[in-house]
Amino acid sequence: MDDREAALQKAHRHAVRWLASLSDREVPARAAVDEVVRALGPDLPDGPTAPDQVVDLLATACEPGLTAFPCGRFYGFVVGGTEPAALAADWLVSAWDQNSVMRAVSPAYAAVEDIAGSWLLDLLGLPGGSAVGFTTGATMANFTCLAAARDTVLRQAGRDVARDGLTGGPAVRVLAGADRHMAVDLALRYLGLGLPELVPADDQGRIRSEALRAALAPADGRPTIVVLQAGDIHSGAFDPFAEAISAARGAGAWVHVDGAFGLWAAASPEYAHLTAGCAEADSWATDAHKTLNVPYDCGLAVVRDPAALRAAVGLRGDYLIHHEHGDPIDKVPELSRRGRAFPVWAALRAFGRSGVAGLVDRLCRHARTFATGIAGIEGATVLNDVVFTQVCAAFGDDAATDRVVARLLDDGTAWISGSTWHGRRVLRISVSNWSTTDGDVARTLDAVRRAAAL
Repeated sequence: MDDREAALQKAHRHAVRWLASLSDREVPARAAVDEVVRALGPDLPDGPTAPDQVVDLLATACEPGLTAFPCGRFYGFVVGGTEPAALAADWLVSAWDQNSVMRAVSPAYAAVEDIAGSWLLDLLGLPGGSAVGFTTGATMANFTCLAAARDTVLRQAGRDVARDGLTGGPAVRVLAGADRHMAVDLALRYLGLGLPELVPADDQGRIRSEALRAALAPADGRPTIVVLQAGDIHSGAFDPFAEAISAARGAGAWVHVDGAFGLWAAASPEYAHLTAGCAEADSWATDAHKTLNVPYDCGLAVVRDPAALRAAVGLRGDYLIHHEHGDPIDKVPELSRRGRAFPVWAALRAFGRSGVAGLVDRLCRHARTFATGIAGIEGATVLNDVVFTQVCAAFGDDAATDRVVARLLDDGTAWISGSTWHGRRVLRISVSNWSTTDGDVARTLDAVRRAAAL
């Protein structure tokens, strides 16, 4: 057995043991950073170490410091686990070691990206022929789409950003709902556009379309981008797309939808109404490692006009082998990147159309069960309309709510984070994992009752 095979076999054994532990282990990490540092050894050795020994040390030293993110009882952030076919495909991504940017260099990757992209457009009800770029996550998906938006609205105003940059050009106006996700602000900062103008939202975080229409009037020709959202991070609410997009169109604005986890509602016949009108936008961002449950490092940037995306992020180089039908490099900012479409294709093929719809339905059903269970706890109040996968609850005043959150983390049965929503401390539950069972939800509700009773 050579070094590579020995290291891979060791990694496989540790991975299988880790995954097998998820149903019974406590969800929070058991070791602090300094403990893991001591176990790893802070000093770089003078000589080499056998690869299988390196893997063994890494796994044994780090395991106590791992949070059980893949566990069905992790609800702290909107992150899924990893569907089995997607996990196995991601192992192949590392083994195949493809720089997935050009058709001529990796035809297999280009084929998989083409297929996965067309499946995604179909499932999400988005316009056929749109460009689908595979980014690191939803933040960079928002960045990629908004780069296309920025360059397009400025080009329409007579400014070539690729040639002349932003300095001295017309200011781009960006409007977003008051409860937009902070990733939108970050993407705009990266793009040199600054903070958006905030439009009032209702008590569930939905942008008020009449307020948006008023903010856009009069339509004076300024380069304008409107950012909407599919799935509020606290309430799960969806913006009124038909009305908001109509208002934006009246002002000649580019419309972008941040749908990091909520865009997947379109894949379910039961929940597709939440995204009604969304397909009339110009671009959409989502995150495959959230609702679709593929490994991290996989966002999706969708732009209706492929030429607009290519003009914003595409790269030409004399030494590159460009294909007449376009390349993956035309749709994302990175020149070197891993084959993110492989695990997406694997998850979609494993789930199938009905499986993706069933996954969305199941996550939403779990969220409703949480809301019903918490509402039955004395002193607890569910604060949001539970329309998708998010539940926000309070347990009296802010101090009492924070105590419940702290007790839950100490208990270890589940991982649920606290947050502040509309000026009030809340327990925020995000149901995102494909492996969450009815039993996981029941165990977690028991833990919430214990924490609220102390």
